[in-house]
Amino acid sequence: MILVYILLGLLAVVLLSAYVCFWMAFYSPTRNEPMTDEERLPPGRIYEPYHPVMRQWMAQVDGMDCEPMTVTSGDGLTLRGKYYEYTPDSPVEILFHGYRGLSERDLCGAVQRCFAVGHSALLVDQRAAGRSDGHIITFGLRESGDALLWVQAAAGRFGAHRPVVLAGVSMGATTVLLAAGRDLPPNVVGVLADCGYSRARDIIKKVIRQMRLPAELLYPLVRLGAILYGGFDPNRADAVEAMKRCRVPVIFFHGDGDDFVPWEMSRENYEACAAPKRLVITPGAGHGLCYPVGTEAYIEAVREFDAAYWQK
Repeated sequence: MILVYILLGLLAVVLLSAYVCFWMAFYSPTRNEPMTDEERLPPGRIYEPYHPVMRQWMAQVDGMDCEPMTVTSGDGLTLRGKYYEYTPDSPVEILFHGYRGLSERDLCGAVQRCFAVGHSALLVDQRAAGRSDGHIITFGLRESGDALLWVQAAAGRFGAHRPVVLAGVSMGATTVLLAAGRDLPPNVVGVLADCGYSRARDIIKKVIRQMRLPAELLYPLVRLGAILYGGFDPNRADAVEAMKRCRVPVIFFHGDGDDFVPWEMSRENYEACAAPKRLVITPGAGHGLCYPVGTEAYIEAVREFDAAYWQK
């Protein structure tokens, strides 16, 4: 009987630990809106030098006309986005933000960058973020299915002939890479992935190590929490495997100063990609800062790739 109590106690500890890991890694609480202008800026020392230009970008976008759009996910969530039109017949970039982010912060400058290359922009708040519903972040797994719903919505709104590019930063980049490993509709002509990670398990383990904790011991609890309380397996969020099935051209961006998602993860994704591809490394750029650090070079790289592969 004592042994039974011990085993039950150990089981309770494991389940509680897994729940705590789930809550810390994957749960997103109810979000309060509206945000102040300062809250819309990315926090952190590395972003502060770029806050002035980001404020300019936000002010410009705030003054633009936009069209609200929504889709309903397979599990019943209302997901929301904003569409900014360059011209009625221009390609549409559908853009996805990062982990615990939101579109107007993580994709700051995205509308200007899209317009600079002749694209319209649809900025999406991913599930469990911004104005969209939900409380569980799945590191790109369910989000990649949501991306395909946005592609369908774009075809329904703008016509199936209108070219679509899937674009994302950080977790948003991995989201679109995972989507590119699925069966894509013919209107999707390419992917832009900025500082995405290779696998959910790899980036989670990397963060655990940064916290000076044993990754090999704790990750199984993180995974168990996701499976038990979130209903998904983070090991399935594998962009490297998705790239082996990719059939649309992909341009990868990453900064070699990124200390959150190592740039080598984009190289791994790039090397696995079975489609036409380009890898652009921005010297000195931290996480998510390739565009602010090297704006003109970024735009030129997209223009060249667009002309070579995306234009139909």
